[in-house]
Amino acid sequence: MSAERPLHHRRTVLRAGALTGLGMAGAQWAAPDRATAATAATARDTPRDTGYLVGRGLADATGEVAEVGMMGYGRFDQQAAGLHTRLRARAFVVVEEASGRRVMLIVADSPMIFESVHRAVLRRLAEAYGDLYTVRNVLITATHTHAGPGGYSHHLLYNTTTFGFHRKTFEAVTDGLFEAARRAHDDLAPSELVLSHGTLTGASVNRSRAAFDRNPKADRDHFPDAVDPLTTLLRVERAGRTVGAVNWFPVHSTSMSGDNRLISADNKGYAAYHWEREVHEVDYLDDGSPAFVSAFAQTNSGDMSPNLDLRPPTTPEDFDRTRANGLRQYEAAASQVDRPGVRLSGPVDSRLVYVDLSDVTVRPEFTGDGRTHRTSKPCIGASMAAGSVEDGPAFPGFQEGENPFWDAVSDSLVYTVSPELAQAQAPKDVFVPIGEVNRLYPWVQERVPVMLVRIGGLYLIGIPGEVTVCAGLRLRRTVAGIVGADLDDVLVAGYANAYFHYLTTPEEYDAQQYEGGSTLFGRWQLPALQQTAADLATALRDGTDVPLGPEPPDLSGKVLSLQPGVVMDAPPAFRSFGDVLVPPRETYRAGERAEAVFAGAHPGNDLHRGRTYLEVQRQEADGAWRTVADDGDWSTRFHWERDGIAASRITVTWDIPQGTAPGAHRIVYHGDAKSLTGNVTPFTGRTPAFLVR
Repeated sequence: MSAERPLHHRRTVLRAGALTGLGMAGAQWAAPDRATAATAATARDTPRDTGYLVGRGLADATGEVAEVGMMGYGRFDQQAAGLHTRLRARAFVVVEEASGRRVMLIVADSPMIFESVHRAVLRRLAEAYGDLYTVRNVLITATHTHAGPGGYSHHLLYNTTTFGFHRKTFEAVTDGLFEAARRAHDDLAPSELVLSHGTLTGASVNRSRAAFDRNPKADRDHFPDAVDPLTTLLRVERAGRTVGAVNWFPVHSTSMSGDNRLISADNKGYAAYHWEREVHEVDYLDDGSPAFVSAFAQTNSGDMSPNLDLRPPTTPEDFDRTRANGLRQYEAAASQVDRPGVRLSGPVDSRLVYVDLSDVTVRPEFTGDGRTHRTSKPCIGASMAAGSVEDGPAFPGFQEGENPFWDAVSDSLVYTVSPELAQAQAPKDVFVPIGEVNRLYPWVQERVPVMLVRIGGLYLIGIPGEVTVCAGLRLRRTVAGIVGADLDDVLVAGYANAYFHYLTTPEEYDAQQYEGGSTLFGRWQLPALQQTAADLATALRDGTDVPLGPEPPDLSGKVLSLQPGVVMDAPPAFRSFGDVLVPPRETYRAGERAEAVFAGAHPGNDLHRGRTYLEVQRQEADGAWRTVADDGDWSTRFHWERDGIAASRITVTWDIPQGTAPGAHRIVYHGDAKSLTGNVTPFTGRTPAFLVR
């Protein structure tokens, strides 16, 4: 087979069904009336000088898609076996022209942002731009998809289900984030920023109601349905046209099941894909600047589940649930584009400090009981080992809430040996005093970054973990009261710059549900972070600097890689790489699934970042073949399975969208085979043509 590679050309986009999600049952938001829409149109057509330069960037950040543990559910058996949608990084740079101050926001389709990635991206930015982008003004957040590859942390706990560190995935993630950042920098141009808010219900449910109900009435009354329905949109406008948008809405990216084996960007990734690809016809394989970039970021989603029935999804039904939830988020965001919103003006600024969460003295004004308290070395609770039963249970033998055996161990041993630990961690049933394990080898991060970003009237509190809605509310109230902002204009940016698991209120912590058991530094962790956020807000308001604090050590030289790489590839007997083992049928109709099986090679030999493993092509009138879908499209799936010892079977499917133009089509597979000597050779396989009627 030839080694032909796909051309980066503008594809013919299949738009059928792109807008069918509008008006879906179960998704509700506040819609503008006609007068408001007319006012918005007038405002967009009126040129204004906002004093901002804004840049947008979009890049592929997909790691390995085969034989790598997937991140999020903590399951050893969830090993990737293919690709559904590529994972992307979306970056935005905002520069205040008057002062030259700038901030960068990167939203990545990743399970988490680890310190390893944070440090590597900042190092790349420093090499390229000097001190223009630093730890103090770059905010990197994850969408928290539970269908991404793992193995890219420098802390061992997160690499246990991946059998150690996976350098290829680490490099793909960091390369993708840096590339998005570079493209955003290159895209800087005069722009207006418009901030708006809406309400979205029917897209989330509180999966930890027993813990939520322990909160004071003032907190519970703010969320009468026990969910945070606030959906916030920051849109980028140039010459009256919306060219970019960042949406914040709290819901877990757990629409894809723990039984799924295909890499996927989950619900937030689908929302961004739909707005970019299906609505604005963005071609991800085009090297040019995209006409539109949309990011769907997390806020305080720690106890917010997309599974409205409070049951883990199943496969393959989870694909439809992922799309439906993503459409709800998109619709709520897109409905705000026609609202006038608030045109932002004013300073761009940021502050960041590293905090050793294992050793914080919390002042009485933040503890709630008028006394001073301390955090402690991190401990994993038995309920953390249980997992969230509503989204995906973890290890058998554990349960959320009380675990009598581990309760007895904690009371008779752990808390007896260390009364200081008891004061910080009780009533947690300690499963692993992981702070003690950290003394031997770095398992979890203790020195973590906390950040506060200001873009005009919008404030983002960068927290490196999963924040419940009430914990987020308290952080937001703390900052809003100091800077004098409306509460809705102060958001928690969760999963930011590092990862320390969960953050609950002290009252929720006492319930020791999954979230409380995963609040590693004890009952006073939230008050400690409120204290930190208050200090950052005061410094931001007063224009003063804050010391950087105790930076975490560089652990890049301590990583363990236990899983061997690909040794070699071999085609099945009497076959060649790229041969079609099972061809598609001769004819299909829209709505049916076309499928082909190829003699392939291991996808880990070349991750095809910025490219594709597959193409669906249509024959034009002049006989040329034009790509209509690739491995980043929702309609395609790329399955890998081992065939014997060294052979691979690649199955490509294409769900033919309604409205697909009739005519001849074919499926193309691009693979890379590794020889015993280590040489990697690309090849291409093509199916016979089939008709779509």
